[in-house]
Amino acid sequence: MAAMAVADLMVCMFNVILQNIFRYHFLDSWLSYTYVCRFTAFVQVFSIQLSVWFTVSFTFDRFISICCQKLKLKYCTERTASVVLTIVCILSFLMIIPVYFRYEPSSIIDEMPWGCRTVTGYYSSSAWVAYTWIKTLSTPILPFPLLLLLNSLTARHILVASRSRRALRSRNNGENGSDPEMKNRRTSIILLFAISGSFIVLWTPITVINICVGVTETLSFKGSNSLYLAIRIALLLMYLSSCTNTCIYALTQRRFREEMKNIVKYPFTFIELFK
Repeated sequence: MAAMAVADLMVCMFNVILQNIFRYHFLDSWLSYTYVCRFTAFVQVFSIQLSVWFTVSFTFDRFISICCQKLKLKYCTERTASVVLTIVCILSFLMIIPVYFRYEPSSIIDEMPWGCRTVTGYYSSSAWVAYTWIKTLSTPILPFPLLLLLNSLTARHILVASRSRRALRSRNNGENGSDPEMKNRRTSIILLFAISGSFIVLWTPITVINICVGVTETLSFKGSNSLYLAIRIALLLMYLSSCTNTCIYALTQRRFREEMKNIVKYPFTFIELFK
């Protein structure tokens, strides 16, 4: 969860604040320097990649924890978590290295390269086209079925275990009242489908637009305000997706809620001490 939170924070900082707010209001700032522009573009894609695949990794960890009790003892450890996160970071870094070389200076001012524009031949080069499709498949097309599969298997396991528990309780002592354990399991199912559902809903618009643009080979959006607006809304939803999963996971944890209550109560407790 800490890794997911860090990745989501990177998305907020680099993709939202730095790119979509600061850069648009300060056009001639140091962000317009070509090497800085390239680096920020690289980090933006890297942040999105980490946010998505950390979510998939955490979902897989929950699947192992709930459905595979024998494997749980070996897999669900801090060491394994560190190894998995390291592998995801390395693979994501290697995957998006070409993004840095996608851009070239848009102008030279006082022998200094300024601005970033897509390199000549990006849309016509077969190598760049192949890389674009591979990147689109890795994020987010591949995570879609993975999240659905893992969450479906986990929910199925919870439902089967719940039926068995209900049957045993009814057979042993005829209890038909409320069962706290059953309530927790129902909450887990709702949580799982809320996460996978929100991810798919928020990522679907930008995925559909990327596929359509790739198939139709659309190079610019001049004269098409509606398409430009659709892209901006789709990007907004994509960035929002980077925040929802961590919030859902955190807000459903009892210890997190207790700490939040303590933070809210602290100022009033502090005032009471001086009365």
